[in-house]
Amino acid sequence: MRYLPVNLELFKNNRANFAKKMREKSVAVFNANDEMPRCGDQFHNYRQNSDFFYLTGIEQELSVFVIAPDHPNPKYQEILFIRESNKQLETWFGHKLTIKEAKEISGINNVMYLGRMEAVLREIILASDNIYFNSNEYPKFETEVVSRDERMAKKIMDKYPTHEFERAAPLMSELRTIKSQTEIDLIKKACDITEKAFRRILKFVKPGVMEYEIQAEIEHEFTMNAANGCAYPSIIASGKNACVLHYITNDKECKDGDLLLMDFGAEYANYAADLTRTIPVNGKFSKRQRECYDAVLRVQKKAIKLLVVGNTIEKVNIAVNELMKEELVGLGLMSKTEFDDKDKAKAVLFNYFMHGTSHFLGLDVHDVGSKTEPFKPGMIFTCEPGLYIQDEEIGIRLENDILITEEGPVDLMPNIPIDPDEIERLMGK
Repeated sequence: MRYLPVNLELFKNNRANFAKKMREKSVAVFNANDEMPRCGDQFHNYRQNSDFFYLTGIEQELSVFVIAPDHPNPKYQEILFIRESNKQLETWFGHKLTIKEAKEISGINNVMYLGRMEAVLREIILASDNIYFNSNEYPKFETEVVSRDERMAKKIMDKYPTHEFERAAPLMSELRTIKSQTEIDLIKKACDITEKAFRRILKFVKPGVMEYEIQAEIEHEFTMNAANGCAYPSIIASGKNACVLHYITNDKECKDGDLLLMDFGAEYANYAADLTRTIPVNGKFSKRQRECYDAVLRVQKKAIKLLVVGNTIEKVNIAVNELMKEELVGLGLMSKTEFDDKDKAKAVLFNYFMHGTSHFLGLDVHDVGSKTEPFKPGMIFTCEPGLYIQDEEIGIRLENDILITEEGPVDLMPNIPIDPDEIERLMGK
């Protein structure tokens, strides 16, 4: 791993908190992610399952974590199973964790090789009434790829049909939405690396550069600062491309007079940063670009103030939509008649601002959590209003990462340039 070792107390506390939420006489099984085929005899770069990392800190494939807090044998209350290495495996693919190393990373005292798992797991299950299985329950995501968690769940359900089966995902979601201080510090680190990348590209962008060259500058800075890489595919969108919300082709030339929307974030120790900034390719906003930029910035400043204990994403979205409608009138994009008609105003708004303002942030860039869940201290959200005027090839989004505290919202990106005058000044150097 590139990043500095994470304090194993984080993983020990996470496991203890999960155990408290389990029903009595239960066992829960968590699997590491599969290695995903890329082509031929190659895999994509490995990224650990977020829940598995949250509980163990282990980055290695072919790993299984079993937790059974009420098992009468203390040695079976927490077990980590890892693959057993050999000379041929390490010759081709490098070092694999030893039992001692896995213990030091995770704080799990009982680490075994996978060859023992079937017999040991059977003993644990037969002493349990309930079995928790994990799955990805993010509501907007579906895939035909069957995960290791799902495959193991099916196998165990077939083998032990008289047990009660439970979902681990709601418990994990409840835990992961509230960040510990260690997690907040890791996200801050990801934000700091992201800031370095943004400041780097402010010096680099000019008419004639390619979007992918800007992407390369960002990823170079991430790598130089020990980030895992990108928390999500970077959006480097110039001109009309900025009106495509998830544009990741990044293969066009940045032209004089274009705006450039960049949505990117570093991933550090598997924790994500999520930043969006919009800058003028030639270093100077036109009058119309500046009017639109100022409108989005005003909305963002007001929206951040809504990220307080007790509010919800749903309520924030409603409030921000009202703010944006007022700005559309000021920009000549919505008439007063349309503004006063609720249905017409909604339709016009959707033409120019068609996404939500905030999402949870953490181990996943779109982290676990519900739109209707009241904000609590320790939650982290993005705040990202936008304005997309396709006819004018103007796309503007401004995004910061915000920590909820009892005292009010805390910007985790306070020093990343966002003031348009500062951006012009820095690009003009």
